[in-house]
Amino acid sequence: MARGWAFPRRLPPTVGGSRIWISPDARLRLLQPGAGGFDKGLLDWASCLVHRGHKVWDIGANVGVFTFAAAGRAGPGGRVLAVEPDPWLFGLLQRSRAANRGGLAQVELLCAAVAHRSGVARFTIAGRGRASNYLADVPLAEVGEREQFLVPTVTADALVETAFPPDLVKIDVERAELLVLRGAGRLLAEVRPALLLEVAESNAEAVRELLGAARYRLFDAAEPARGFPPVARPVWDTLALPEERAGAWLARGG
Repeated sequence: MARGWAFPRRLPPTVGGSRIWISPDARLRLLQPGAGGFDKGLLDWASCLVHRGHKVWDIGANVGVFTFAAAGRAGPGGRVLAVEPDPWLFGLLQRSRAANRGGLAQVELLCAAVAHRSGVARFTIAGRGRASNYLADVPLAEVGEREQFLVPTVTADALVETAFPPDLVKIDVERAELLVLRGAGRLLAEVRPALLLEVAESNAEAVRELLGAARYRLFDAAEPARGFPPVARPVWDTLALPEERAGAWLARGG
């Protein structure tokens, strides 16, 4: 019943109060009134880790809750790039960008998937809801399949060259986080942003090895308002910081 239905809502004033277009097809929680209708973790991450002038990537933007929360926190001097391969969700992002004028960071949009190489990949719209959409190379049988189609793919390193180098990158790509990181060698070695990752258990060891080789330290990001305790291995919500900046970053709250 929720498919194809979209309507505008406002984010809380603590993250700028942007007007965004949402759909219960993306997440049923969005039907709840007030701030409880939004993913608290996304709002807390924006509040704790995004500050004036920051440059942020949102890879796997969905309807843009984190995108526009980050834009509100970063302000006019900041920049935000939202990457979303689902054309229908991308259309909502476009409507949200058009609905907001002034007071926010510049928001740029890219309708593509981020992976280990640039090209074309098959993308699946999940039967359960669009928050669970996934690349067909990383199947999620438990969420079902509504339809498949081809989408362009880009690497994170290509985005460094064509968009802008970020201070913070959020990655929520339904078990494809390892593919994103494998295409991010230059990003991790030279730009060295903070990373917010959703890490599946099946990828945890490989992600640990890759980020360890890149000299990143890992923290549990599940409850940012209570701090970020260090972890030896990635957890579902992981904050990864370059080891040379981890202490200073956490001390100043981002």
